Amino acid sequence: MVKATLNFIWRYPMAMLLAFSCLGVASTAPTLGAESVNGIAAVVNDKVITYSEVRDVCEPRERLLRSQYSGDELVKKITDLRKAALQDLIDRQLIIQAFEKEKFAIPSHFVDERVDAVIKENFGGDRNAFIKTMEAQKYTMSKFRDLERNKIIVQAMRSKNVKSNLLVPPAKIDEYYRQHRDQFSSKAQVKLRMIMIPGHLDSGGGAAQKSMAEEIRDKLITGADFDKMAQMYSEDSTRDLGGDWGWIDDKTLSAPLSEVAFSLKPGEISKVVDIGGNHYILKVEARQGGEAKPLKDVRADIEAKLRQDQAQQLQEHWLASLRAKAYIKTF
Repeated sequence: MVKATLNFIWRYPMAMLLAFSCLGVASTAPTLGAESVNGIAAVVNDKVITYSEVRDVCEPRERLLRSQYSGDELVKKITDLRKAALQDLIDRQLIIQAFEKEKFAIPSHFVDERVDAVIKENFGGDRNAFIKTMEAQKYTMSKFRDLERNKIIVQAMRSKNVKSNLLVPPAKIDEYYRQHRDQFSSKAQVKLRMIMIPGHLDSGGGAAQKSMAEEIRDKLITGADFDKMAQMYSEDSTRDLGGDWGWIDDKTLSAPLSEVAFSLKPGEISKVVDIGGNHYILKVEARQGGEAKPLKDVRADIEAKLRQDQAQQLQEHWLASLRAKAYIKTF
């Protein structure tokens, strides 16, 4: 066992040191349905997971959900949250059992160092304040050390089962870039001016208003100032600004108007666009954005993402193999 312990710690020291810890164990929140009784939520081989353990994991997130939702929607959100938390607790237990099956061990000084780090980071090094907080939350030092030990085990075992030097073929990076160019593009915008002539269909002025819009466009095409024409004839909220909408993206206007706006070149004036009985004339003064960053500038980011995706797939495959070999029953 000593040899296995030293070998494990020697191969995965950073996993030990990077194990995440937080003292934020909260009191039990109001519960739903039968889960108000602290019964058995799941059995993993010979280990029992209780509803209380599930609620301890969920409580911070549940408080947020209760402030955002109510009624049936709240019940569904909390139910989904608890299902996910239970699955995570099951997986953690499988990982710990795999650790024990391998006859690995965590030296006590690793846990001592982790506890000292928690006290330093969260309590300014005040051990008495740390102990009082644990007592208020009905936690013993023994239980807290067990939690920290399990966190170290889970992180180390996850690291052990995924290579740290995963390779991503250059062709995969190129393919991802081609398929997701929009992710590396700045938002396309146009600087727009627009004149809106209402149709007045209810008063029988449709034909006359349409004719007016066409006449205004003809004047614009032959050099009339768009700013002044908008102030004279437009009847939308930008009239006093000479029809100036400033910089807009493709979500600012309705889809039909946006399609016209983003089809225009700088300096180009649209045809009269009829929508909803009203008549619109658009002019794009400038364009910006919409260009994708070159692959050389984003290659490292893509590689990191693909490496992370690959690691997650390996993790899930490993967990699936642990689940397949275990007795798991949920209630």
